[in-house]
Amino acid sequence: MNLSPGHFFSISNEQDFNESALAVFRHQAIKCEIYRQYISHLGINHNDVRHYQDIPFLPISFFKSHAVISSSAPTEITFSSSGTTGQMTSKHLVQDVSIYEESYNKAFELFYGKPSEYCILALLPSYLERDGSSLIYMVDDLLKQSIHPLSGYFLHNHQELFETLNKLKADGQKTLLIGVTYALLDFTEQHQIDFPELIVMETGGMKGKRKEMVRAELHHLLCDAFGVKHIHSEYGMTELLSQAYSKGNGIFECPPWMKILLRDTSDPLSILSQSNTTGGVNVIDLANVNSCSFIATQDLGKIHGENSFEIMGRFDNADIRGCNLLVQ
Repeated sequence: MNLSPGHFFSISNEQDFNESALAVFRHQAIKCEIYRQYISHLGINHNDVRHYQDIPFLPISFFKSHAVISSSAPTEITFSSSGTTGQMTSKHLVQDVSIYEESYNKAFELFYGKPSEYCILALLPSYLERDGSSLIYMVDDLLKQSIHPLSGYFLHNHQELFETLNKLKADGQKTLLIGVTYALLDFTEQHQIDFPELIVMETGGMKGKRKEMVRAELHHLLCDAFGVKHIHSEYGMTELLSQAYSKGNGIFECPPWMKILLRDTSDPLSILSQSNTTGGVNVIDLANVNSCSFIATQDLGKIHGENSFEIMGRFDNADIRGCNLLVQ
């Protein structure tokens, strides 16, 4: 089976996805040491797995405590999660950053078209103020591809952002404003604009700056402040090299090389089959070919039809049950 990323990015049907996922699984079950140990403790023989729904998912917390790698190649870049002082952060050791670049570029083009068509404005202060953000790496590249002279970052200069948005509206320019949730709210407390064509994309999270809000209330506030009908969202994380996107109502869609499954919250090794049921979010990301493509996250979600899902919240416990299967 072809394990080249170029093959994964051309997946077009369920059978192709299943074959690719199984090939990646068998590769990682041998080459990724922490995943190999985890599967061994579960008593699973990787040769017996015949469908991607039966593949075991590695608890995401192992990215904090172990090097999750399936390649002997040197690490080109290390992405890290944010964390408070003294808190362990996740680290994603990326052997081939071009796979990440191909993943986010193909996904962005699939959902939104070419970055060169947009003026891209980024309001991401908490990400800019630390090193190792995979989101900043992606946005940096999209800004370069945008080529519009007004594209760029806005740290805390909200007045300049407001003036830029008004100019872009007057020019009839296709515009994407991507921002961390609390920073978008900070902006709207000072400025209101009626820009119906604007794409406002929130990356999620208050980063400890504000009280968490129910998504419907948050999106209602942002819609009113920007004069738009829908708020877009990006679902990504340090441990993934792919993103899902929502164009409204919090319903995310995956690119063809990424898939969401739900696990039973009381039995983390059991996959839920019926839709519209809340469960723990398991992600298959074939772009993670050199780390681990099968990750049990700390998110709670619902499936809405093929390859679309909704995030309902997070587990209260700090680490997913099942991690104690391995002696730390």
